[in-house]
Amino acid sequence: MKIKNIFLGLSATVLLTVSCTSDFEEKNIDPNRLQQISPATLLNPIIYEMASHNMYRSWSHNNHLMQDIVVYPSDVPGMQRYDLSDDVGASSWNAYYRWLKNARDMEYEAVKVADPNYEAMALTLKAWITSNLTDLFGDVPYFEASKGEEKILYPAFDSQEKIYDSLLADLERANSLYDLNRKLVYNPDILYIDSKTYWDDWQKFTNSLHLRLLLRISNKENKNAYQRMLTILNDPDKYPIINDVKSQANLKITGVTPNISPWSRIQDFTLSRKMASFFIDNLNDFNDPRLPLYATEAYRVEGKKKIYIGYKGIPSAFDGSDSQFDYEASTLNNVMAANPTEAPILTYAEVLFIKAELAQKGYLSDAKSYYEQAVKEAITSKGLEMPTNYFTLESTRYNGTLERIMLQKYYALYMNDYQQWFEYKRTGYPKLPKTESMLNDGNMPNRFPYPINIRTQNKGNYEKKVAEMGGDNINYKMWWQN
Repeated sequence: MKIKNIFLGLSATVLLTVSCTSDFEEKNIDPNRLQQISPATLLNPIIYEMASHNMYRSWSHNNHLMQDIVVYPSDVPGMQRYDLSDDVGASSWNAYYRWLKNARDMEYEAVKVADPNYEAMALTLKAWITSNLTDLFGDVPYFEASKGEEKILYPAFDSQEKIYDSLLADLERANSLYDLNRKLVYNPDILYIDSKTYWDDWQKFTNSLHLRLLLRISNKENKNAYQRMLTILNDPDKYPIINDVKSQANLKITGVTPNISPWSRIQDFTLSRKMASFFIDNLNDFNDPRLPLYATEAYRVEGKKKIYIGYKGIPSAFDGSDSQFDYEASTLNNVMAANPTEAPILTYAEVLFIKAELAQKGYLSDAKSYYEQAVKEAITSKGLEMPTNYFTLESTRYNGTLERIMLQKYYALYMNDYQQWFEYKRTGYPKLPKTESMLNDGNMPNRFPYPINIRTQNKGNYEKKVAEMGGDNINYKMWWQN
């Protein structure tokens, strides 16, 4: 089977916006050099390129929308002010369709050689990639997408509801396929490296992703999402989930080529960027040990001396000119981007926050315990020590509200692709400050516009879809939003 990079049958060439080119990519996309593949051939390229792209786009897109960081100094509105260009999502659109095609190729090869475990892993990768795609844009081509080999050049747009139904069915099927006693024929991959627990770890990732996506659609009562989540949680033998740091889906970027940081020039990570006040102020209120990991200290210059003033950000979408700030604000700590680093996909802390939310809503017991466990894991998994008095503060102790859970989950999802934004769209939390300088009437965008090239290359289906939507605008809600 030849690997052909045909995104929606529209283009054979994709521009990668991640700032590095890797051997993983080279091995995967050259159809003249690679004619036959095994199910394992595509695994590392998909994992690395997806995780790398997502980490980069978290920094360049999500973190501005969600007031983690700000462009500073700045004389343009920018994403922090909800000024979204028509092509803001093009790089993710291209990347996701690229790797969706290869995940489908992996699935095809696994079925061909009757390898149920790799088939399950391919289904999991498809669900991970496609859920991000549809949660960025809403309705997208899916069932007919990437089928240029079948002469489908103009794929129809599918409803987000139907896409989610398919993804959830795939994850249910994936769980049923795993054979934990099956001999490991290929080497472990770069995500899960322990051959002794390899199948177990992948099955836990599958079911934890299943929980994430069920929670994402939980506002749709007719989907019975909470009961489906309880079915998973109440049967750990049938549905094992991520239950420790070792089994979480967290790609360790070693710094050894080709597994390198998305930032080829580490100075680009901090160039013209400061930490946002919302992000920093809460961590100050928490007396949080993550502060020095995520940010540098702010300072004032007095004469020839730098006077450090602690951690202090710049208000996102601030009104007025840059000159109002008489200090050099905290900037990003480049240790987050320098080799070696980590690209989070789905962490143990996220699973615990899911349980905390279910308990807060009455589906599980002891929300306080799950909340505290989740926060602790979010901190200690970074190699930091958990302060003994952390939960004695008014700002950190569990107060019974979803808002309190989601504020801490926001920090746990830092640099985890677009998950902060997706969760904000689902819950409205955390409550982000607004300013007069924000565009779009100060309303958080719900989606990215479809890429410009789709308007011409898949013109008929694009025009039909946006007519149904009442226009290709950023305020059109996801199907799963209230």
